[in-house]
Amino acid sequence: MSSKSERRKSSPNAAGQAKKPTGRIRRKENQEFVADMNLRTLRPEELLHPAQLLARFTERATELISQLPQEARPTTATVNAALRQGVLEAFRTRDEHIARLVETDLLASTPEQGAKAIRRAVRASLIDMGVRVVEEADEQELFVVVEGEGDGFELVRPAYVDQATDKLLLAGQLRRVPAPRTLPEQGGTSAVDMRGDDAK
Repeated sequence: MSSKSERRKSSPNAAGQAKKPTGRIRRKENQEFVADMNLRTLRPEELLHPAQLLARFTERATELISQLPQEARPTTATVNAALRQGVLEAFRTRDEHIARLVETDLLASTPEQGAKAIRRAVRASLIDMGVRVVEEADEQELFVVVEGEGDGFELVRPAYVDQATDKLLLAGQLRRVPAPRTLPEQGGTSAVDMRGDDAK
């Protein structure tokens, strides 16, 4: 009669097969994720508010303007209006960006959504926000070659460009590969025609 230790040795896991994640492992991973998110969370007093930001800018602008000659100084109303407009536009852009991230997070949190649907949603959001995603190697100035040999190129990572400023946000990556071979010209005569002549 075999002992318990002998039966344990003959089990599939003992034979070197990888263990599947258990419920305990998943719970531990979820707890670690929640703890990490809590560490990242800003406290309300650390968040920027439009009024507080405007007050800081106004204070600094007043200091700088006081250093200008009297005849070159803009009026206080002009400075305040310009600063207010700039702050409001910055927060409007921030709100739009946060809204996109919220939509993406909700999509990623939906169990029935696959990786392809999430990727398409992210790509659509980037394009809507004015980001051009370049996946063709024709614009080589947007890419860096990371590996490989040959005269051809294969995409490793797309390049991202801000369409408003034409600024490169993230360089793409290419891998060198052998250039595809092209078939030689037949001088207007196809292989079928040649076979037909032989048959005659």
